[in-house]
Amino acid sequence: MAQHGSKVRVRLQLAAVELFQERGFDRTTAAEIAAHVGVTERTFFRHFADKREVLFDGQAVLVEALTASIADAPAGLGALDTLFRAFRSVTQLLLDNRSFSEPRQAVISATPALHERELAKLEALSDALALALTARGVPDLEAALGARASMAAFAHATLLWLENEGPGLAERLDKAEQALKALL
Repeated sequence: MAQHGSKVRVRLQLAAVELFQERGFDRTTAAEIAAHVGVTERTFFRHFADKREVLFDGQAVLVEALTASIADAPAGLGALDTLFRAFRSVTQLLLDNRSFSEPRQAVISATPALHERELAKLEALSDALALALTARGVPDLEAALGARASMAAFAHATLLWLENEGPGLAERLDKAEQALKALL
């Protein structure tokens, strides 16, 4: 049953991105997304709280992977090095999801109403990273500032990569890390 539910969830996500690209986010309803997949609107809402969440569903997986990497980082590794180690640990996850993430980001970029949701999700992700750092003994202020600054660098590198695959994500992360460290 869970396997079937997962398949329906993925099909809903893919259909949503397709319809959002064709019709626009505002002109696409949850009922239309559900119908495109051959399920009921009620099924859609069993999987997603609203149609915006269909685009932001993967955050829990990302948070879990990043915070686990932070927890597993070698003792004595500085906050920024720990964070960029964590970002590198999810590179394969991002590469594997590029076929969904690229059109997803195009929809978000073309829809001003989604910008606020994206910023809220990035803020929540930064908060999770800061908590993971404080659990390692990093002082609160350093953890918060490090998480926000590095999250901005990570998001920027990822967005550039989604807009243009070359250079690769790893190279973009390296450049973002170098630039952030030079700035600081």
